[in-house]
Amino acid sequence: MKPILYTTHCPKCNVLTMKLNAANIEYDVCEDTEVMENKKITYAPMLEVEGQLLDFGQAIKWVGEHNAN
Repeated sequence: MKPILYTTHCPKCNVLTMKLNAANIEYDVCEDTEVMENKKITYAPMLEVEGQLLDFGQAIKWVGEHNAN
């Protein structure tokens, strides 16, 4: 299952997008704020990996660990 990037295209969202792309990680994108509200996401970006929501810092760390493998 591909990670899902919840984004509003804010500066942090753009940084996470660039990191994911640089690491050649395939992911889906969700820009639908209603979907985000239903998932109780109150800020972006968030990265959903295997059902777990990661905030910006956690997502950057996950990308770094995934990229190292």
